[in-house]
Amino acid sequence: MNPVIFPQAGKLTALPPLSLYIHIPWCIKKCPYCDFNSHSIKNLQNGLPEAEYTDALLADLQTELPHVWGRAVETVFIGGGTPSLFSAAAIDRLLSGIRALVKLQPEAEITLEANPGTFETEKFKGFKDAGITRLSIGVQSFNDEMLARLGRVHNSGEALKAIDTALNVFEKVNIDLMYALPKQTVRTAFSDVNKAIATGATHISAYHLTMEPNTVFGHTPPQGLPQDEAALDIEDAVHAALAEAGFKHYETSAFAKAGKECRHNLNYWQFGDYLGIGAGAHGKISHHDRIERTTRRRHPSEYLAAMRENPTAAIERKNIAADDLAFEFMMNALRLTDGVPAAMLQERTGVPTAQIMAQIETARRKGLLENDPAMFRPTAQGRLFLNDLLQCFL
Repeated sequence: MNPVIFPQAGKLTALPPLSLYIHIPWCIKKCPYCDFNSHSIKNLQNGLPEAEYTDALLADLQTELPHVWGRAVETVFIGGGTPSLFSAAAIDRLLSGIRALVKLQPEAEITLEANPGTFETEKFKGFKDAGITRLSIGVQSFNDEMLARLGRVHNSGEALKAIDTALNVFEKVNIDLMYALPKQTVRTAFSDVNKAIATGATHISAYHLTMEPNTVFGHTPPQGLPQDEAALDIEDAVHAALAEAGFKHYETSAFAKAGKECRHNLNYWQFGDYLGIGAGAHGKISHHDRIERTTRRRHPSEYLAAMRENPTAAIERKNIAADDLAFEFMMNALRLTDGVPAAMLQERTGVPTAQIMAQIETARRKGLLENDPAMFRPTAQGRLFLNDLLQCFL
């Protein structure tokens, strides 16, 4: 009789799915609430460096290959910034280069972020011909007054035209919305979300506007921000409208029709791996004996210079401390409404469930985590007080 062999604590018996994130850091204009690594093209002396930046991205990916030899890439997400500022030809060259370097799955989900006002019908078709399968459109609001308060460069008409064009080209389209905006009421928020639903888009990301440090709004908050109770009423109205329209609230800020969830983001939340290339991009790579995080040089000019001269100099690598693995796993997994199988903790981190049983019991006792031993699933209260739930695992 063969002995039963248990996985060794701290070791991974299999590697998780692998995604690729690509950061394109330029926008027409920096929004006052944005804390992403984005830079206005108005500050570029010689125009958008499409060719040079594409070269840099491919050099970056090539540098990363020894860490993921033989692994297939399941999803790609091109974010920013405003990646749709790049021409369809540049995106085509980028994706062709990626296919030459890594094993990109034939059915890979490939998302591109776009903003209204940076699109043309032919450009969207060119993106699809290049291999983009999913478009994510940063609308934020369909109210022109709200858009002006947010410093957006498009209006509601341009947003609706962009969405309609995208839906005629792509099978999967996401709309980004924000709520709890300056001087917003339940009525105007309800109008916004219903306009998004009426477009026919199958995925809507709805975010509460937050005052992030190191942003214009973080330094000087706009007047008329809804107070806590009013903001909660707005959130409830937005969530209720989406539920009534058949959207499943599958992650903290993500709503989708059945089968239209974002596969790339699901891989993040299930503690999968992802290569992160481009200025300021972050990555997470599992090895059998450790999990490392990577960070690229943040400023585009410094990143480009490093990629020309010595690509490895632009990349910082750091192993996740063993004591932090369970918390990092939970920080992602518990954002999912349905949670994840309990077995995934050891599969993705090497940490056995028994090692954190005291923390699990604390979360259950507080009514924040369901009692199902086969699943880590937040309760309704746990979803509402996610930070309190995560505190249990610190």
